[in-house]
Amino acid sequence: MEATKTKRAPRATGMAWLTPALTVRDVDKEISFCERAFGLEKGYAMPDNTGKTVHGDLKYEGTTVVMFGREGAMGCPSKSPATSKADCPISLYVYCPDIDALYRQAKAAGATVVSEPANMFWGDRVATFKDPEGYNWMFATNVGEFDPSKAPK
Repeated sequence: MEATKTKRAPRATGMAWLTPALTVRDVDKEISFCERAFGLEKGYAMPDNTGKTVHGDLKYEGTTVVMFGREGAMGCPSKSPATSKADCPISLYVYCPDIDALYRQAKAAGATVVSEPANMFWGDRVATFKDPEGYNWMFATNVGEFDPSKAPK
């Protein structure tokens, strides 16, 4: 007779269904910046045998929103946009309670402002920033309903 297997959840506790994993030059510096600028919370951090963090994540409202891996760690050939000098083709879109307050906080912490808070036709008030690693972060607060008549043609 077979032992009954306990069915595991398909994803780890506290993890979102989709979690970006970004390559950075220094995981600790990136996490520290994102804590100060965006109010995200440090989650798990894994050091290598020298004590340098090779993997870490950030949480928001108890859910992991992004993971970071250090360039070259665990054989990863990827480079951050800051190292590769390539413009990052993606943006991380994160909802927050008050985009105007977050904008002021991020600007004071040294985030590069790509766009100031503005109301968008899809109902969100959005501001965009670039972090020191060259990644784009879009933060938004929903302030209205989607209005297809205001969509660009």
